[in-house]
Amino acid sequence: MTINTIDDVIATLELIIQESETNDSTQGYFAALYLKVTRQVKAGIIAGDFQDNARMEQLDVTFAKRYIDAYFAHQQGKAISQSWQAAFAMADRYWPIVIQHLLSGMNAHINLDLGIASAEVMKGQDIQGLHTDFNRINTILAGLVNQVQQELAAIWPTLHWILRKTNRINKFLTDFSMEAARDGAWRFASTLAHTPNDQWTASIQDRDARVARNGNLISQPGWIISLALKIIRLGERGTIRQKIQGLNS
Repeated sequence: MTINTIDDVIATLELIIQESETNDSTQGYFAALYLKVTRQVKAGIIAGDFQDNARMEQLDVTFAKRYIDAYFAHQQGKAISQSWQAAFAMADRYWPIVIQHLLSGMNAHINLDLGIASAEVMKGQDIQGLHTDFNRINTILAGLVNQVQQELAAIWPTLHWILRKTNRINKFLTDFSMEAARDGAWRFASTLAHTPNDQWTASIQDRDARVARNGNLISQPGWIISLALKIIRLGERGTIRQKIQGLNS
């Protein structure tokens, strides 16, 4: 599958969503939310909001392809990063709630993929030249965290009550700090940009292992939080298809 433009990314995400709805796959949750982000980035490029709009489209495509390639490789039973393996493995389990699927995908894509994509786009150049636009795209990505909670609240309206009453669950949801993720992704991008080409694979594998461990904490947050999340799971309304459509609305 050839993906060269942001419109190609949008079309491919729409295909993944369609497949997920047809197959009742929870993998469509992340794709639906990511489609919204991609459309926002496209709107920003058209409006000229970025320091270098052509480079931003290149970054968006390079970034998105890491998720898209992982998705289709996983569908074909091929080897993928540990981080995406941890995220996709949740699709086979009943108990993870919508927000766990979303956070797991965000963990792999932001904490691993974003740094790699940024370093690749700036190969042969001073990566500091990307920092302003890097922060701008992260402002868009940061909207995911609030939107995730809003979408989940729509799927299960009493979530807001639980968030107020159960500090542990609230901490679980807010611990995925976009500020921390952004800063970590930028440090990784900067480190990778200054890493000799023959050491890139080892550096990425090391980062992947650490990000995958974070993914495991999202899927297995401890028994107290897990028990509360199971109560939420039992209260989730709608089919997988309906939830995907809600996230994509």
